[in-house]
Amino acid sequence: MQGSGQRGGWTAFLAMAFVVVGLAGLFASYAAPLPLARAVEREAALDDALAAAHGPNPEAAIEALRPRLAGSADALLPVGGDMDARIAAERRAMRARLTEEARVTALRSRWIIGIVTLTGIAFGAAMLRAARR
Repeated sequence: MQGSGQRGGWTAFLAMAFVVVGLAGLFASYAAPLPLARAVEREAALDDALAAAHGPNPEAAIEALRPRLAGSADALLPVGGDMDARIAAERRAMRARLTEEARVTALRSRWIIGIVTLTGIAFGAAMLRAARR
């Protein structure tokens, strides 16, 4: 009877090793949409900057948007020249930066899930081997 109890314990342990993989995937799924969320927010801030560039005090209005514009604010300030073209250029640059960030985040998530999976398999196999001795 004790043999079946030990077998059940090892089976539960092995199941937990795979649960860790699922949790790694779950956590990765929270990180994956972050670049897209930032891109959508930055698009809205650039739209507001475009409207502000045609307002009465564009320098102050765009400066007030700095927290939402983040790194894009440096590309737009000081105000001058063809602001429509500068905002369009920054929009393209921002999309390229966040597209690259999304690619890197996806790659890292895949690596994390793969490494945790292989580690879980190796650990589970080692525990089952130890149980057979």
